Amino acid sequence: MIRVLIERQIADGLAEHYEQAARNTLQKAMQAHGFISGETLYDVNNPDHRIILATFRTIQDWQRWARSPERKEIMEALMPMLQTDEKITLLQH
Repeated sequence: MIRVLIERQIADGLAEHYEQAARNTLQKAMQAHGFISGETLYDVNNPDHRIILATFRTIQDWQRWARSPERKEIMEALMPMLQTDEKITLLQH
């Protein structure tokens, strides 16, 4: 089992639009092969700094989702709402 830490910095004034798009992302990810769980957190000192913590069965399952047309389409919609590219860190016990 692996954990995927995704950090995103939302552009000023776009948090509401981001929230809706992020919910759609989670709904799609839940259908991905090997997806176990996911949660979204925000930095209490910077609410536009978002952390997504997802659990996948294997690295290969994550990679399959990360390269999928569904995620690419979602990211095309999300990227204009972000100040920087998302940062992804893979974690394992």
